[in-house]
Amino acid sequence: MKEFTLDYIKCLNCNSKLELEVLKKQKEIEEGFLHCTKCESVFPIIEKLPIIWDDFSSYISNRRSLGGKLVNSVSPKMKLFLKKSLTNNIKNIEDRSNLEKRWTKIYQESTRSRFYSTIKKKLGELPASKLSLEYGCSIGIISKYMAESSQTVFGIDRSFTALKIAQKNPQENLDYLVADSLSPVFGKTKFDLVLALNLLELVEPRDFLNLINDQIKNGRLLITDPYDYDRGKNSVKQTLDEKTLRKDLRKFGFEIILGTEKPSNLTWNLKLNPRTELHYKVDLVIAQK
Repeated sequence: MKEFTLDYIKCLNCNSKLELEVLKKQKEIEEGFLHCTKCESVFPIIEKLPIIWDDFSSYISNRRSLGGKLVNSVSPKMKLFLKKSLTNNIKNIEDRSNLEKRWTKIYQESTRSRFYSTIKKKLGELPASKLSLEYGCSIGIISKYMAESSQTVFGIDRSFTALKIAQKNPQENLDYLVADSLSPVFGKTKFDLVLALNLLELVEPRDFLNLINDQIKNGRLLITDPYDYDRGKNSVKQTLDEKTLRKDLRKFGFEIILGTEKPSNLTWNLKLNPRTELHYKVDLVIAQK
């Protein structure tokens, strides 16, 4: 974790400042804890990644294989913390470790998709930003590009495995956090630029738009989605489509810009394996306040 990150993140449970306890540090904080002195919440920093989750035991309970791996690679104090968290795990919960590992590999194999070139081109048409944020950043393809024109950039994703890949070739003004996209990680911080690429089917869309609306006062939003909401039992409750997304953004006071007033069909290809590819037609919306 970069030290400047401490100036922006807040306790998820009470929105108070967090205090840093360092266990291992070189150029970055490699291992430690973030403590809330008000409500006593604790968030670990493991392998340079702060895990800002309201219930860390719950996070690890869904990633037992990852938890077992991390226990073998950390300092004694962190090892005790992880073992206690794993002991508190609820049994018979699906382990997401392999699923997240698989999707990390898929994104690595799909970095040459024309979709990312299109997004980079659109970002190049926007003014430089002081403070930027990408939700669902995965392996950091776009976050790294954002860091070339923004003073400070944060990337958020649920997948520890994906963010470990994102951390390769680090940039001084870019930091990553393991967190849920709907959690108030940054408190009342305002951003100049917020990105969310193909994320709406993974979070409750209207809750997500409400969060983003609070984070942008005078700034811009770039959002894409294929509107593929069929996730079985994990499907979102309220969906948005091309029209309702734009309508809701306008209600929040956003202006749709850069020729994205009408729905689009950007090609997004994902290489699942040597014989199988997934082809999406993705809508792009760029908005500003």
